[in-house]
Amino acid sequence: MFKWFVKHRLEGYVKKYFKRHPNTKLVAVVGSVGKTTTKRAVATMLASSFKLQGDVSDFNEQIAVPCSILGVNYPPTSELRKLSTWRTVFKACKHQAKDMDVAVIVQELGTDHPGEIPHFAKYLKPDITIITAVTPEHMEFFKTLQAVAQEEFALAAVSKKVMVNIDDTPIECLQYVDPAKVLLYGFDEHADYTIKAKVDDPLKGYSGQFISKKNGAIDVKDIKLVGEHNLRAGIAAAGVATELGLDAAKIQHGLTQVQSAPGRMNILRGNKNSVILDDTYNSSPAAAIAALRTLYETVSDERIAVFGGMNELGEYAEQGHKDVAEFFDGTYLSYLVTMGNMANKYFAPIARAKGITVFETKTPIEAGIAANKVLDPEKNPVVLFKGSQGGIYMEEAVKIIVFETEHDKLVRQSPEWRAKKEYLYEQEFADAETDDE
Repeated sequence: MFKWFVKHRLEGYVKKYFKRHPNTKLVAVVGSVGKTTTKRAVATMLASSFKLQGDVSDFNEQIAVPCSILGVNYPPTSELRKLSTWRTVFKACKHQAKDMDVAVIVQELGTDHPGEIPHFAKYLKPDITIITAVTPEHMEFFKTLQAVAQEEFALAAVSKKVMVNIDDTPIECLQYVDPAKVLLYGFDEHADYTIKAKVDDPLKGYSGQFISKKNGAIDVKDIKLVGEHNLRAGIAAAGVATELGLDAAKIQHGLTQVQSAPGRMNILRGNKNSVILDDTYNSSPAAAIAALRTLYETVSDERIAVFGGMNELGEYAEQGHKDVAEFFDGTYLSYLVTMGNMANKYFAPIARAKGITVFETKTPIEAGIAANKVLDPEKNPVVLFKGSQGGIYMEEAVKIIVFETEHDKLVRQSPEWRAKKEYLYEQEFADAETDDE
């Protein structure tokens, strides 16, 4: 009851804001993967041209979204049950609903259960909704890909325009949106917005042309997003900019500024002359396969993948892990380090059957140590770290290899997150004592 009261009141402030500020544009970002990178790319693209509200936090769930939209910091977990905390939040939201002066709001919206995106549609009417992908997610609750599609497209009916990543969204999903609203983006030949770029090494960025059916082609260079799946975020950002009237020069400049969020294919410096692809924020079959493809494109004589399992796949868990395992390729991979029950059970045997040297580990710390042991500084090693969030926390494996000066670029390093992960170190110490005996 208390949670309902808080949510209802916060949503009321958002409704009041948009009623008082009808000219403020709302760009909503939904989808199975890539939401945060896309949101940040759009916000970065627009920041030099509009007064913007677009990056207070990465929170995207029901109660946190109204705070993010209104530019009010969401309380820490330890404060969420205190009425005094919410009185302070309500006061701040009431002030913002009246006086916040922005031209564009860019907001990410997430879902874990059916009905959460439809709920957002009850009080948000986006000018542009970006659908980043429709792929298997939270399948223990959604069960089918059709259910995922219906969830992610739930804002379409109340949005003025809907931008859809056509590369990662089955074409049949377009039945859930009015064709007159649809703008397609990606690398598909039917896309309204695309980037044609040649890349010799994804670690060095992209240059080429941004092409829109509306305005034609413009030259772009020095796009720092890593991997084609992240480059789509740049396409979406440039597409939104075009729809909001930005000229070619501003789009060119904006694309040089966009970059991934922490833990989403960030390039970090590691020991033994290594380069780290830090993709540790979360994982799903589509994201894991995309990350592997990017690793294979890098210029290196030693490529190492360090993979944890993928959570929240429900009945699709076994098949989802096997689908990813099929992309392990000994032509490109020198070593695979697997971490945790799911990765060891499904990734390791398939990779070994392909002739890849595999190290099975129990904790992220052990996984990082295993990867560190095989680094050959003479081979310019590139190491990809990938795994789901809950209980896996592959960023702790990254710490074993990455320079300490790069630790502030890792995900989940707040005091609250560190406290949640203490058990990892306790388990490592316990295993070490057992080995000593």
